[in-house]
Amino acid sequence: MRRAFLGIDCGTQSTKVVLVDAKSLQPKVIGQAPHQLIERDDGTREQEPTEWIGALIAAARAIPRDVEVAGIGVSGQQHGLVCLDADGDPVRPAKLWNDTTTAAECVALTERLGGPGRVLALTGNTFLPGYTAPKVEWLRTHEPERYARTKRMCLPHDYLNLWLTGEYVTEPGDASGTAYFDVRSREYSGAVLGAIDDVRDWHATLPPVGRSLSVIGGLREKAAEALGLRAGIPVSAGGGDNMCAAIGIGLTAEGAVGVSLGTSGTAFAYRAAPALDPKGEASAFCDSTAGWLPLVATLNCGGVVNWVLALFGVGTGDLRTALRSSPPGANGLAFLPYLDGERTPNLPNGTGSFAGVRSSHRRDDFIRAAVEGVTFGLHYAFGALRRAGVHDEAICLVGGGSQSDEWAQLVADVIGLPVRRGIAEAAGTGAALQARWVIDGEEPIVTTDGGWQPRPDPALEEARERVARLRDLAIGGAL
Repeated sequence: MRRAFLGIDCGTQSTKVVLVDAKSLQPKVIGQAPHQLIERDDGTREQEPTEWIGALIAAARAIPRDVEVAGIGVSGQQHGLVCLDADGDPVRPAKLWNDTTTAAECVALTERLGGPGRVLALTGNTFLPGYTAPKVEWLRTHEPERYARTKRMCLPHDYLNLWLTGEYVTEPGDASGTAYFDVRSREYSGAVLGAIDDVRDWHATLPPVGRSLSVIGGLREKAAEALGLRAGIPVSAGGGDNMCAAIGIGLTAEGAVGVSLGTSGTAFAYRAAPALDPKGEASAFCDSTAGWLPLVATLNCGGVVNWVLALFGVGTGDLRTALRSSPPGANGLAFLPYLDGERTPNLPNGTGSFAGVRSSHRRDDFIRAAVEGVTFGLHYAFGALRRAGVHDEAICLVGGGSQSDEWAQLVADVIGLPVRRGIAEAAGTGAALQARWVIDGEEPIVTTDGGWQPRPDPALEEARERVARLRDLAIGGAL
């Protein structure tokens, strides 16, 4: 039988399972099942945790019977708050990373702890609406009965690991995205947790923090039966999706920056020591090996592009045509893509805006302006990474948008760095490779393909400046 490692990637839109061959390290997506998203105009973005289990079971049906699964790793969407009662059942839907209802709680917690500087000193991160800490504060304030019923609070990947193994544990990479975790000491911050609730037994509520490169347990009988696998398969600690994606594209040493063009946009890089942005725009995360992973995120990326494509009744196959038809700068059309608010910069109530619209503009101009707008957002976010001490040499591009050669070239042109393309399913692959690393004791060597060199274009520079002016207006409250 072929020996392989199973990576589970629980994302916003679906759960995927990836098999990575133990020798060749070649990944293959073998199953996928969708999730339903609960969304409201107030910024609510939630999902039922039990749907993740159902999606995993459905996706795992495609696992070939001639494969020996030697280990399992789980990658999960970061920051989501999963609340469990005394029986281990979800108390309510999980509030997700892109939920923006907690802006007031961010302000309240920051004031309670003495201001942004004090918060940065405590954990290395400020409070952003996407993080877990303000979600806990929101639950305590808005749903006190559910808060009282909650006996355990964990992250999506922790919840899946609990179902797989029966072990309630987390690891530093995903835990560092909660904003109640000190990234330097790799421990929960008692000061932040006390500011949220100084009576709750946080030791019993939160999962213990174990090592990232470790086996947390074996696949329990009930989960094995549901997945069609043998009981006892070792399950590694796993991590957040960005942390696992870093492993999947080989960012386990300093040099390249990973950029993901998914529903959201992210950029991240390995550091051997804690990397803190003095302004707090770059997240000071740990990675899911034994290092650190400074990261910037923009809420608006591939989701915005898909929204514009849907407005015109076209699909992703028309993206190439639009980017070739409309010239750099979209014939003077500019788009600020804050359809769901924004995280970098921190504008949870921000809105989108087209500017410079003329009757001469056509469909392809609007599509190009959308792609340029989200890419300029990543350019802004790179400034925060560099403040955190990241010395970028090249970009490794992943995510659904990375499959577009035209968009890959635009990233090279806008950021001004060479671009290489990594594997499309980096998070699930990284989770599987982490399991292999722990079980077989071999750090993976990952290669990339493709290659685009930056081609500076004055029209793109002018377009970036137009969007920057729109962003400045939004930051100033005029948009």
